[in-house]
Amino acid sequence: MPEAARAGIWSEQLDRMRGRIEPAPRLVVEGRLTRMVGLTLEAAGCTAAIGDRCRVLGPSGTRVDAEVVGFAGDKLFLMPTDAPRGLAPNARVVPLGAAGDVPVSWSLLGRVIDGAGKPLDGGGPIHADNHMPLQGRTNNPLAREPISEPLDVGVRAINALLTVGRGQRIGLVACSGVGKSVLLGMMARYTTADVIVVGLIGERGREVKEFIEQILGPQGLRRAVVVATPADTPPLLRMHGAALATTIAEYFRDQGKHVLLLMDSLTRYAQAQREIGLTIGEPPATRGYPPSVFARLPQLVERAGMGLHGIGSITGFYTVLMDVDEQNDPIADAAKAILDGHIVLSRAIADSGRYPAIDVESSISRTMPQTTTTAHRDLARQFRQHYSTYEQNRDLFNVGAYQAGSDPALDLAVRLYPQLVRFLRQDMTEGVGLQDSLRQLQTLLGAGTAGQERAGRPS
Repeated sequence: MPEAARAGIWSEQLDRMRGRIEPAPRLVVEGRLTRMVGLTLEAAGCTAAIGDRCRVLGPSGTRVDAEVVGFAGDKLFLMPTDAPRGLAPNARVVPLGAAGDVPVSWSLLGRVIDGAGKPLDGGGPIHADNHMPLQGRTNNPLAREPISEPLDVGVRAINALLTVGRGQRIGLVACSGVGKSVLLGMMARYTTADVIVVGLIGERGREVKEFIEQILGPQGLRRAVVVATPADTPPLLRMHGAALATTIAEYFRDQGKHVLLLMDSLTRYAQAQREIGLTIGEPPATRGYPPSVFARLPQLVERAGMGLHGIGSITGFYTVLMDVDEQNDPIADAAKAILDGHIVLSRAIADSGRYPAIDVESSISRTMPQTTTTAHRDLARQFRQHYSTYEQNRDLFNVGAYQAGSDPALDLAVRLYPQLVRFLRQDMTEGVGLQDSLRQLQTLLGAGTAGQERAGRPS
């Protein structure tokens, strides 16, 4: 047999033998639990990177999953994703590797899951073949299409006066109890979107079922995915819930769909990061919030928006809670700076019985000039002018100092004010489309102008 043929046979046999040899298992260096303060676990003796997962094994067989959130010297700081019960000193700490990807698929539609992707609705396991990074990918902003198309949200005041663009990120700024959840539910039912992703982050557990059954409803749930991490879940799981909701929205956007992302609330997300930062020793900066909070917020929000090269979109509504109506709340200020507009809900307006309690004077949509016509913007400006004129002179009416005929602009605002209030009021079971909203705005201001002209004619 020629030497070359013999060498080929030996090479083939060697390749077959290599295939039979199983690869040696990866050597995992375990550590031990040395300290626990609050919700922070401190481990020594093992090495892991920020964001890696670890499993802490208690003496009685308890298993607690945790994530690396910091380190100092040879010590790792871990934050558990489960309740850290049953752990004792010197418990084994086993690094599991990176926790980068999460399963996503169309089977998520109509389901309710927690921050770890586990079902909460009793509908059985979720089968997902696709995986995407939990923390998203960095996109080139120049590869995104500009926002140019209006989005119909079914709320008359927003459609007409604060028009939202498809792919816009906008905040709902309010204190508790003024109807922000109801407003989110209205937009979930009436918005023209292919898929709705709802993130209920850090809210009361009672509100989760209430939002799903009463506000979202069966019809809205059929085209929605709900990620719920109530207030009693660990702070890391609350942050994962917000990231997971955004990842699911990104998956559907990449399929060319127009996604509506409702995040309630951005403040609870920031508070969860504050708990983690303060626990691992990060110094507080602004009203108890460490610097990492203000770095995390834009990282989450910037993942929404238009898809690359015009493929799909994510329109995001993020609720922001204010403490006792303080306009200088640091999270509210940070959110207003990084979002494409904000809608302020006022307690005074809610107390007067007007819902949705939108404060038109304090609200703005930064993409409205790019998504509306000049005629539409002129009508919105006139409405704001009449409404603001009346509100700025409200004290004159309270003390009886108003004299009709002294100021034509004020006289017109007084005459139009009841109609302006009726225009802003809308029942939660009523949806008003974008074109109907604009038509009603034209009718309202057209009738007011005609009345002013008749009042100015000599008899």
